[in-house]
Amino acid sequence: MPSPSCCCCCCFGFRSPPAALRILRRRMGMASRAFQLRLNPLTGDSEWLLIEDDDGEDHPTPPPKQLLATTSYLDMLNDSARNRAYRRAIHAALTDPSSRVLDIGAGTGLLSMMAARALAAVGGETRGGSVSACESYLPMGKLMRRVLRANGMENRVKVFHKRSDELKVGDDLDSPADILVSEILDSELLGEGLIPTLQQAHDMLLAKNPKIVPYRATTYGQLVESTFLWKLHDLHNNEANAADGVWLTPGGMERIVSVKPQQHAMQCDALEDEIRLNPSKFLNSTFGNGQIVIVRPLSRYERHEMDVWVLQLDSAGSIFYSTAPRWARQSSSEELQRDMKDWCDHWKQCVWFMQGKGIPATEDQVLSLRARHNQTSISYQLNINDEACDRSFKGDHLTLLPERIALYGDKDWRSALINTIRYALTVKPSPTCVVADDSLFLALLISSTSPTSKVIAMYPGLRDKGATYLRSVADANNFSIDQIQVIDKRASSLTADDLKHKKLGSHFIMEVKECFRGKIYVSGSNVRTLLDSMLSEDAFIMPCKGILKLCAMSLPDLWRSRCSLKDVEGFDHSVVNETLGACGDLPGDQQGPCLPYYVWQCGYTKKLSEVYSLMDFNFSEPIHSCFGKTKIEFSHDGTCHGFAVWIDWVLDERKSVVLTTGPDNRYWKQGVQLFSKPVEVNPGKSVMHVEASFDPSTGEITFSSSSSSSTCS
Repeated sequence: MPSPSCCCCCCFGFRSPPAALRILRRRMGMASRAFQLRLNPLTGDSEWLLIEDDDGEDHPTPPPKQLLATTSYLDMLNDSARNRAYRRAIHAALTDPSSRVLDIGAGTGLLSMMAARALAAVGGETRGGSVSACESYLPMGKLMRRVLRANGMENRVKVFHKRSDELKVGDDLDSPADILVSEILDSELLGEGLIPTLQQAHDMLLAKNPKIVPYRATTYGQLVESTFLWKLHDLHNNEANAADGVWLTPGGMERIVSVKPQQHAMQCDALEDEIRLNPSKFLNSTFGNGQIVIVRPLSRYERHEMDVWVLQLDSAGSIFYSTAPRWARQSSSEELQRDMKDWCDHWKQCVWFMQGKGIPATEDQVLSLRARHNQTSISYQLNINDEACDRSFKGDHLTLLPERIALYGDKDWRSALINTIRYALTVKPSPTCVVADDSLFLALLISSTSPTSKVIAMYPGLRDKGATYLRSVADANNFSIDQIQVIDKRASSLTADDLKHKKLGSHFIMEVKECFRGKIYVSGSNVRTLLDSMLSEDAFIMPCKGILKLCAMSLPDLWRSRCSLKDVEGFDHSVVNETLGACGDLPGDQQGPCLPYYVWQCGYTKKLSEVYSLMDFNFSEPIHSCFGKTKIEFSHDGTCHGFAVWIDWVLDERKSVVLTTGPDNRYWKQGVQLFSKPVEVNPGKSVMHVEASFDPSTGEITFSSSSSSSTCS
């Protein structure tokens, strides 16, 4: 395997944007209509969902239970370093009792309440001071009103369920605001529209020379060499290493499938042993004047330089918040070490991938790295001898998430699928195969292995791009595009008309996936049941079985970030816990939701037990309701915060090929069920009983657990 020298640039940025944040909204009489952004788990592309709701201003109805459980709101509100920094900066900015404060993207209203309290401390309530909060996402706006009422702030903060560019001075605001507070920042820094939002506010909503919180952000970085990060983006060279004859990226089309040329949010603490840090400034972004000024220094970098940044919240330069990983703060400049914080998940670091195998570099070699930005993103360009890296793409090009790229290039994963399909084709050499998802690899594999096969590919996420891509790579994989019928719909929507009323007499294939996507969901179970009437009795099903596995875990960082909220900088937030999906420190016997995470990115982790099987799913027949239970005996001392759950996929009836999606594999997410109260456990003394039930109508699994011979910490 080639060594990837300087294969990527790790950037330290802000929180990944919650999927529900970016909203387009318009009023229709007494009702509101919003378009909510959802992330496609295959490509990372955005999809808009229509949401209708009442205004929420006169209706205290709370949002649905756990509506925002998979967003980063709860983690953000549990970030005491962030909350403390904002409180100090807001109090420092509010010295004039007549100040008019505007909070854009107010969320639960925490910053607005901080501003109202600071304003009252300087006599603002009798001197004409005011606080206005702007929150466009309707469920969050309702939640904010509940928080304001719980803290007696409903008459001290004026709430607008609008986008900030819909506000008008003289209509919504009595006069331009003197102080702007906001937290429209993501892990990439600019991804939530920071620049256009602040620029529009400067132009239309703010007085001259306003105070801005936060005031400035400085981006740092380093070039790194990492085999793991290389596998997340260089599909072509990993396919070459696999040498199995299937080419998603044939010669001459090496970049036809790639990751998006953007910063990718990732917890880099777990990569400490793989990369070294010596950060330098890339971008210096100042928000506290009439223009959004971003300085782009062109510097010279030696090998192993890399990106990071720090948020400066006040103009005086005394209040900072760093998103650098722990090992960077411990080994770097004083500026990165200020205001040390606990692990959190809402603002991660970012990785920018270089092309191919990376850039070979020697210890004394000098490289040139340029940072550029547009309205919503920052990009990087590594030049050698002033030759720019080309990032232009053709119409047949596909961009996928890094984990999918790595999986498609993984030799063991490919080998498992190849062996299973080849065995199936020896039993039925001229099959009609349904690939019931967006799998590029399976469609190519079946078509190239069996020239007489007929493949029906769903491609609900790739849509017409998938068909265009297949036409481009057909010749290189020795199959005719006429073998493949691409149906632009989900497999669950497949009808007899799509199949010309023919039975699927041979193969029904689902690509194995992680089973957790924002809720506990067994991938393919509902699809398998819905298509049962179209399958012949002897149809080959892959995977033929799924085994639900679990392992008891110590997860102190994740548990802390998912704790229920009480007092947040002096403001009661207990009313948000259910909606935000709190898991830890809940009252009574309440239990939080099981949530999807890359366990390897969850801060400190430790396995406390062996792996146990909990439930089986037999895909050779329609899926029914089922129940499973097991007794966990602990193999290590420690504090048990919950358990990780995942699916092991049995690909064939011989049970000779099994693919696991457990926490040892970095390409998969697992489900994490956190306990309300952590439990101290000891080998030979502590046991835990876990039960699970599966509802095929929703695809959801629910868990319950009890422990004995142990004490709560």
